[in-house]
Amino acid sequence: MKFQTPTKKENYFLSQPHQPFFILGITNALVMMLIFALSYKNILTLQTESLNFHVYSLIFLVFTNVFTGFLFTTFPRFCQAEVIKKKYYANIFYYSVLGSLVFLFGLFMSHALMLGGMAILFFANILIVFKLQDIYKTGIMPVKQDPFWILTAMYFGLLGHFLFIEVELQKYTGLNVELLSIAINISFYMYLIFLGFSVAQRMVPFFSHSFASKNENFIKIIFVLFLLKSISSATDMKIIEILTDLLLAVYMLIEFLRWKLPLFRSPAILWVLHLALFWLPTALFLSALSLALELFLNTSLYFFNIHLLAIGFLTTILIGFGTRVTLGHSGQAPHADTFVTNIFWFIQAVVVLRALYSLNIAFEWGLNFLFDISLSAWLFLFLVWGLRYGKVLMFGSKI
Repeated sequence: MKFQTPTKKENYFLSQPHQPFFILGITNALVMMLIFALSYKNILTLQTESLNFHVYSLIFLVFTNVFTGFLFTTFPRFCQAEVIKKKYYANIFYYSVLGSLVFLFGLFMSHALMLGGMAILFFANILIVFKLQDIYKTGIMPVKQDPFWILTAMYFGLLGHFLFIEVELQKYTGLNVELLSIAINISFYMYLIFLGFSVAQRMVPFFSHSFASKNENFIKIIFVLFLLKSISSATDMKIIEILTDLLLAVYMLIEFLRWKLPLFRSPAILWVLHLALFWLPTALFLSALSLALELFLNTSLYFFNIHLLAIGFLTTILIGFGTRVTLGHSGQAPHADTFVTNIFWFIQAVVVLRALYSLNIAFEWGLNFLFDISLSAWLFLFLVWGLRYGKVLMFGSKI
């Protein structure tokens, strides 16, 4: 009599690349922002400056994981290439978890340990870009303009990541080269925002069934303008940055309107993407206005423009895409019920609260409690989304 060896049940959590990276991104969004808040209030002492930690952790421990989950799922389709093997993306996930933990412990115990975590995360970042590069080269899609720009943004992310490590290494080398501003601007504008834009300008018209002809020069011009914005912001050339913001805002708005998206007759799962898209020109116009106020009033709006883009555009588009991918790849219809629609609206409340805190600092309103409210709103947003979709990502549960 023969006995069959029982087959090992597949781990659903690692069965698709978006699942583990989305969960890690959501977890880090909660943990890292909470640590930043306690550091900002001088309750916790970190091994690096609060600004360095805040920017680095959100870019490379939160948004990078969410983007990785999305791109590892969709980029092979963009290029008509083979899907990424489970062993490859699972190893990157393990490196990312390890890097996050080492970085986290190092924040409180040892600067060298913190740097070790950054090195592990940088290695994982290299593996991510290497795989996307391989997919780009081997894919049989004849036209690869959109994948090219997505890959370009990822390379800027690697450069920014390297520069952040160099900033921390200067504490050992004795060098005093001003790299932080360059690292922040490259990582934020040329990586996060340009990457989000590159994906959105491809996917949103597709989901919206827009039949407008594609402007082949659109993304090229946007790339040059974002590069100019990054340079002018890093070197504090406010006049040039203001003009660049206005050019970006006007050019984007004209092009987005040309697409004739069904803005007011779309289901919530789609209009949230439209909302995110139009946050780009809106945020850039308000950025120009805020920079002009800083220039003429000789004050600081405390990263007002950056948070409009980071929350208004980036967080909205990623929550929108993340919801769609999570449902669609678990065999459920991409649909946003009343509860999820309220999550989409709540993101906009987070934008407003954070903007009010910047204005409070600039004009000395004395309403510093707005920091606690805006931070609590951010934590609540990611906690609620994680609770709503965590079981879908981890176990394939139906909603």
